[in-house]
Amino acid sequence: MFDPVPTILVDANVWYSRTQRDWIALLYTTGETDPFRVRWTEDILAEAMYHLRKEHPDWDGRKLSIFRDHLEETFENGRVADFVVDGSYRGVDPADAHVHAAALACGADMLVTNNARDFEWDDNSSPYEVASPDDFLMLVADAAPTLVTRVTKTMCEYHLGLGREPNLPSALRRAGCPAFAEHIRTLLPQLF
Repeated sequence: MFDPVPTILVDANVWYSRTQRDWIALLYTTGETDPFRVRWTEDILAEAMYHLRKEHPDWDGRKLSIFRDHLEETFENGRVADFVVDGSYRGVDPADAHVHAAALACGADMLVTNNARDFEWDDNSSPYEVASPDDFLMLVADAAPTLVTRVTKTMCEYHLGLGREPNLPSALRRAGCPAFAEHIRTLLPQLF
């Protein structure tokens, strides 16, 4: 496991990806102890829900409600409600200032986002590390290999139970996690 346990703030574009969301959630809930602390804000969830609705205009309201409820239940102590957008954000997208403010407020060690370049500062003086989901999942794989193996087996069993081929590496590649996909591909022969 990580030592000390890092606090991560997860951006909306990560929650939007079912594959990325499922891996983070299962890694978080499978261990005996928390491998990392997950933080989120109402703004971040609202943004994820907005984009899910935009992509799936035909979804019933219940589907989005379930998405939100599951996130809140899984990461029940992770809500960051009190943060101030104070002008200290120096990234390229002003619409991400709230994400930066929340990362500061919760003392995030890392921001996990698919838009890492939006948080790159010219002088590399960001108060938190910025990582793609692929990089973050590889950090977890290095720090907690047994946990990753257990979650991989759980995911395979889930898909097999539904009568589907558990092609986890392919799903991870499509979700923008090629390094982690390769890592999982090398684990699969050991599991079955």
